[in-house]
Amino acid sequence: MSRNEWLPPEQWLESLPKNIAAACALLTDPAGRILVVKPNYRDHWLFVGGQLDEGETPEQACVREVKEEIGLDVELGGLLLVDWTPPLQSRPLPLIVFVFDGGIIEPDRVRLCDDELDDYRFLAPDQALPLLSRNGRRRMPVALEAQRTGATLYRSSID
Repeated sequence: MSRNEWLPPEQWLESLPKNIAAACALLTDPAGRILVVKPNYRDHWLFVGGQLDEGETPEQACVREVKEEIGLDVELGGLLLVDWTPPLQSRPLPLIVFVFDGGIIEPDRVRLCDDELDDYRFLAPDQALPLLSRNGRRRMPVALEAQRTGATLYRSSID
């Protein structure tokens, strides 16, 4: 491509592929049970978290979402998992999800955000798994393995 064929920066940026990004926390109680929440806008349960706002890092988004959804200020541990899922009919852009180790919290400290969430539970992994979305069921064992080994893992729904 010759220099005369280059796009102006704003046109080039507009031509780049787009992705949606989200960040969530794998939070557990002292007994090792996993915190899952039931959003009022979904049929399935999720880890605490949500989409990144404009200009936010994944860590900032995760900390903000934990505060908004369950009323806790958390200090995140390491990044456990980066997960990529392709576009869907209901979501025409690929989704990149960052799962962080949210640490251990006492169940009585959770203050549920009534605007977004209907319920929360601390459950053993085998009890939490069937409540999660297909992608959540795929992510949870990988995040637990990453937490156990201390290694950040990458997965995609086409693995």
